[in-house]
Amino acid sequence: MKNGVTIALSKGRILEDSLPLLRRVGIVPNEDPTESRRLVLDTNEPGVRLVIVRATDVPTYVRYGAADIGFAGKDVLLESGDGELYELFDLGIARCRLVVAEPRREDGAGHAPIRPRVATKYPNIAHRFFAARGVQADIVKLYGSMELAPIVGLADRIVDLVSSGRTLQANGLVEVDQITPVSAWLVANKAAMKLKHEAITSIMGRLELAVRA
Repeated sequence: MKNGVTIALSKGRILEDSLPLLRRVGIVPNEDPTESRRLVLDTNEPGVRLVIVRATDVPTYVRYGAADIGFAGKDVLLESGDGELYELFDLGIARCRLVVAEPRREDGAGHAPIRPRVATKYPNIAHRFFAARGVQADIVKLYGSMELAPIVGLADRIVDLVSSGRTLQANGLVEVDQITPVSAWLVANKAAMKLKHEAITSIMGRLELAVRA
């Protein structure tokens, strides 16, 4: 989109929380993204459109200029370690936490093996976390159903996002460490910030006011 602004949103909870925030700043998609099968949506604001992608793909779309700005989870940004983006500010939506969890034991959380096997979709974050504590962990990358890994003996621990903690509890797991709080951040393509400065800073300013309010 040569002169307009393309905003990348990720499917799932960030999308659900993004729509009310965008509505508060006057940007409303012409179709409901939660109902439409279309992945590129125009909005009521001329020149502004939304692209709906997987959460892990938001930084990639923004980095390569397929989107000018995006709403990306801090977990995704930490995992990718992408210094090619501007991380502008915390949008304060889709709040949760990234934690270490393991099976609950009779005498409490128990003790992990000296070299634990850890299942996660965040191998880089997990490796850095355990290495900083002097623990040599074997990282097993999974793409879903993290809670299953300790149950079937695939892993001793998991690193995963947690909101209420009910899923951990239902699967006999207990949180033993918090790695970091997580929320969605506004990110921007560096070239777009120069080429579309006025349009992007207008949206940024409105979003920042809405977040502060």
